[in-house]
Amino acid sequence: MRGNAETIASPLTVPFLANSMTIDKLQAVLNANPFRPFTIHLADGSRHHVPHRDFLSHSPAGRTVIIYHEDDSFSILDLLLITELEVANGKAGRKGKHKQR
Repeated sequence: MRGNAETIASPLTVPFLANSMTIDKLQAVLNANPFRPFTIHLADGSRHHVPHRDFLSHSPAGRTVIIYHEDDSFSILDLLLITELEVANGKAGRKGKHKQR
């Protein structure tokens, strides 16, 4: 590895080199099939949950991201400040949906 870049990874995160988040990496998580909810972590420690792909949009150039919250408020984020994409394991919200035998 070159310079001060460090690999960021864990079982439920998208690995990438620090300070190298791209719109392509974000779109890969956003457009995954099936969609899995994820949380965006920022350099200042704040987090923004994306429960469905309809809750996120980005500028045509791809540097600005808008996260819509469930109460109709929204946050405008700079893509370069995203440090981690924490992806849900896909098992949340399935309680009570098991077939009865």
